[in-house]
Amino acid sequence: MTTPWWQNGVIYQIYPRSFQDTNGDGIGDLRGIAQRLDYLVSLGVDAIWISPIYPSPMVDFGYDVADYCDVDPRFGTLADFDDLLMQAHRRGLKVLLDFVPNHTSDQHPWFVESRASRGNQKRDWYIWRDAAADGGPPNNWISDFGGSAWEWDETTGQYYYHAFLKEQPDLNWRHPAVRAAMYDVMRFWFDRGVDGFRIDVLWHMVKAADFSNNPPNPAYRPEMGEMHRLLQLHSTDQPEVHRIAAEMREIADGYGARGQGERVLIGEIYLPVDRLMHYYGGERPEVHLPFNFQLIDTPWQARALAAAITGYEAALPLAGWPNWVLGNHDRPRVAAKRGQAQARVAAVLLLTLRGTPTLYYGDELGLSDVMIEASQVRDPRELREPGLALGRDPVRTPMPWDDSENAGFTTANPWLPLNADCPTRNVARMSEDPHSILTLYRRLLALRRNRRALSIGDFALLNVEDEMLAYERRHDSERLIVALNLGAQSHRLPLPDWAHRSRVLLSTVEDAALVEDGALLLGSNEAVVLEAG
Repeated sequence: MTTPWWQNGVIYQIYPRSFQDTNGDGIGDLRGIAQRLDYLVSLGVDAIWISPIYPSPMVDFGYDVADYCDVDPRFGTLADFDDLLMQAHRRGLKVLLDFVPNHTSDQHPWFVESRASRGNQKRDWYIWRDAAADGGPPNNWISDFGGSAWEWDETTGQYYYHAFLKEQPDLNWRHPAVRAAMYDVMRFWFDRGVDGFRIDVLWHMVKAADFSNNPPNPAYRPEMGEMHRLLQLHSTDQPEVHRIAAEMREIADGYGARGQGERVLIGEIYLPVDRLMHYYGGERPEVHLPFNFQLIDTPWQARALAAAITGYEAALPLAGWPNWVLGNHDRPRVAAKRGQAQARVAAVLLLTLRGTPTLYYGDELGLSDVMIEASQVRDPRELREPGLALGRDPVRTPMPWDDSENAGFTTANPWLPLNADCPTRNVARMSEDPHSILTLYRRLLALRRNRRALSIGDFALLNVEDEMLAYERRHDSERLIVALNLGAQSHRLPLPDWAHRSRVLLSTVEDAALVEDGALLLGSNEAVVLEAG
């Protein structure tokens, strides 16, 4: 049975500002991505997801879109994108774009019209409300970046809603014309040959019709950021969003049905697992992969991870395909949270669980969060709520390619500083090291490609004990065991009878674990993949 490419494959997220600069302005661009495609092929990934490249004032670095059907000059041109797409496809790589449908830039022509007058034909394309009786905002909703989510417009005498920055007004997805226009945007890129979209903040896209106040969060602590002072009960995850997701899926599936290649939709949805599952769809299918972020926040303990994995697997609908993520452009890097030794263990976990993994650029090098001086801060999240460690600049720093000046990323001053250890932690140096984390990722990705048990096989938990987590991946006669040591002490792991003659296919350490007397002797901070003999 043939499985869709997005079930077999591994996705690699590229933050385009930070991948490769080719024109000497200190900012990565599309030609830079094209220049590094052979690296991605050698790494062993199957698809690239590119964070926003659309024309934008860059108040939120591309998530404030001023034109959905073009490329920002900082990144190149539509012709550059078409060339990148052609070169990627020639190498067997799929290309996904970031679709930002919840909000636009306040400089988008639609919003310029909308705020021109109350009678403008695009007025209701955005969310406008009268002031409350006291003249203040219509309700208590808080922006995800802190402060009220409502901005007063002096010209028309109403407030408009923005879930993020005031320069990012939310579209009114209850308006049929908005839905039609945005679906045309999807078709524009699908017609160019794009293989899918990651849909930004999908769960935000519809708000409660009565705009009721959000209730207070009893678990709120100031260090969480102001947005968490309230529970986003009425401003996110409304029932009507599922119709939109289903309509998007129908558009994507239409291309496959016409023989134009399977397209995939991945939804960014930060919700508890039980609510996340609804985005797979019910009577109508919705997104193929609602992003599963549990590995980012689950305590790095065997029992906690086992509970998260088995709970997620049990919650999946019958036709739902799992997916896993260790990091992205908004969250701390895995090496920063877990340390270098456990970053290697985490790589094994990510690439051997059942489901589609997404890698964040630089994690294959063990990049950690980069120290950003106050004078270098670019992220509006940090600028609005400084000192809470909520800023995203530390995980968006340039990719180090070699030990030349600016690590081969640019000939100019990079837009954010490089990692301090870039003279040694870079692609060229680590490619030559048979024991580097980059070599480990390459070996893992090759193993995953060669063992269908790892890409599409069944999952069964085998052992959860102290610092050890072990599970089986099985497909037809192929049986593999993955064992993770989440701590610094060595452990002895008894193996099931059928695995007594297993051999080690891969280990994260130089002195690989031994299988003797029906047990696996697992070293400090070691993860292994075994094949039953």
